[in-house]
Amino acid sequence: MILDGNTCAKPDIEYPCEWGYKIIGTDKTALQACIFDIVGERAYKTKGGNTSSKGKFHSLNMTCKVASQQDRDTIFKAFSEHPDVKMVI
Repeated sequence: MILDGNTCAKPDIEYPCEWGYKIIGTDKTALQACIFDIVGERAYKTKGGNTSSKGKFHSLNMTCKVASQQDRDTIFKAFSEHPDVKMVI
């Protein structure tokens, strides 16, 4: 959100809420396993994403309920550090 053209403010997020992550890697099956490794028994939804033009990279979109910003950031960090994930957005 832009306030005066130069200043940005954090969005006001009310928790708990559904939050989405896009994870990118080279192996679609490994990405699906990675999601389960990280979120475990928590309810989540996945949706197929894109494949790069040469077929090397794949993305998956995952949403789940997060209880707080710390919870949201913990999941993001776990995806970022997972060896099968090249990028998380």
